[in-house]
Order: sequence, then C-alpha cells, then structure tokens
Amino acid sequence: MTSIPASAVPSDTASTAASDPPPGTKGSSAAGRRRPIRGVFANTALVVLVLYVLAAILGSAITPYSPNELNVGPRLQGPSGSHLFGTDALGRDQFSRVITAARPAIQAALTAVGFAIVVGTVIGTAAGFLRGITDGVLSRIIDLLFAIPEYLLAILVLAIAGSGLLNAALAIGLVIIPRFARIARGATIEVSGRSYIDAARLCGRGRWWIMYRHVLPNISSPLIIMTAINLSTAEGAYAALSFLGFGVAPPDADFGSMLSTAQQYMLTEPWLAAYPALAFVALVLAFNLLGDALRDQLDPRSRTAVGA
Repeated sequence: MTSIPASAVPSDTASTAASDPPPGTKGSSAAGRRRPIRGVFANTALVVLVLYVLAAILGSAITPYSPNELNVGPRLQGPSGSHLFGTDALGRDQFSRVITAARPAIQAALTAVGFAIVVGTVIGTAAGFLRGITDGVLSRIIDLLFAIPEYLLAILVLAIAGSGLLNAALAIGLVIIPRFARIARGATIEVSGRSYIDAARLCGRGRWWIMYRHVLPNISSPLIIMTAINLSTAEGAYAALSFLGFGVAPPDADFGSMLSTAQQYMLTEPWLAAYPALAFVALVLAFNLLGDALRDQLDPRSRTAVGA
C-alpha cells in the first residue's frame, strides 16, 4: 500500500485534526456536563411556570381564605399553621393573596409581550422586506421609541390612558415593540436575499403573500427567543408600575402593590415583603431560564458556544 506523504495533507486539515480533542477527553466531557445542567434548569423553570399558570387559572378556588376577606386572623400576625405567610395590616391572609397575585402577573406579561410581538413583527417585517421609504419611516419611528426612556414612556402612557392591568400591560408592550421590530427587520433583510424568495417573485406572488408564507416562518426562531426573554422583562416592568400604583385596583393583590404596602413594615414585619418578593423573583427567574433554554435549542451559535 502506498503511503500518503505528510506534505500532501492540507495544513488546515492537519491542524484541525490535531486541535480536535478525541472522544472522552476533557473538552468533550465538559460540554456534555453543561448540557444536562442547563436541561435541569430548564425543566425546573417549566415546572415553576406550570405551577404559576395553575395558580393564575384556579385563583381563589385553591386558597384557604378569600384573598380580600378582612380580619380572617389577627392583624400583622407572623407565619403560623393557620396562616402560612402571616396576615397583613387588615387581617388578610398573605398566602391566599400571594397565590392570587399570580393571575395579574401572568396576564400582564402575556398581554404585553403578545401585543409587542404582533405589532413589532409587522413593523419589522414590512420595513425589512419593502425597504425604501417604508423602511425609512418605520425605522425612524422605532428609533424614536428607543430614544425615550422605557419607564418614562410607560408612565406617560398610563398618565394619559389611566391605570389598570390592561393599560399597564399595553404600555409595557409599547415599550417592548422596538425590540421585536429591530429583530424582525434584521432577520427579514437576511431572508429576503434567499433563492426561494426570488423563486416566489418569479412565480408572480405578491409581496404580502411572500412575507406571510415565506418570510415569517423563516424568522420565527429569533422572535420566539425574544418572546421568552421579554416575558421576564414585562413582568418586572409591571411589578414596578404596580408598585407605583398603576397596576390592579385595590383590594386585588399583585406582587408590586403588596411590596408597596409592605415597605412601611420592613423592620417590624419583614415577612410581609419577603414572601411576595420571593414569589416575584421565582417567576422572573423561571421566565429567564426558559428563555435561555429556548435560545440554546433554536440558536445554532449558542449551541456552538456551549460545546466550545
């Protein structure tokens, strides 16, 4: 058998073969360890989100007391067997109120992100595909929204439209729209140069038909990732607005209003703030972990980084 001289082997192939660790070495095992860990975090986040959704759906049907009922126990009572999270200054059961606070939290996050992804995707896709004057006008509108501080814009909208769960969610959605629009525009510009888009044009398909049938399905991955990541952003923004009094109307409970009420008792009855804060952090963290998991699954560059 004739052997191949070393000089006949391309240098880049040789260097690649030399740099790639054999199976079972430290490099490959480290990547293998990271993936299961991320899988555990993702599964835990999914379980937490399912529990929150169940609490939002069932609400007061699973609480030991009515969340708005007064004097169900001594006022400002600490955690006990009859009141797991204690009672507030009006004698209401804190455990029941934390459970029912999941409903406005989930509703606000889903409404805000749903509104933002629909409007932002339409704006970004139209700007990236139609180009020209349409792109210029829509891009300037997005730049204007980016230039205004996010919370200032949301508060300005609520000052005009009034407080409440729906108005707060839509105000947050308006703030998030530019993020989706910019992602959709960039992905649309990239997809517009593909051969199947040219083939659709040659077949006589209209621009809106091509955007709906060919562009949108092929830019869905980054939009899904942005959706999961911005759920935590929307929930955090809603809690902040609720803390300022722009959320649900009293006596209904949500995490922001409960923390606002509890701040005057921080030194004497810290549990009033601790349990709503922990519930809020758990929800935001679950949204973040879900977003990271979806990014790992849908973004090839992220998977490459994990395996590096």
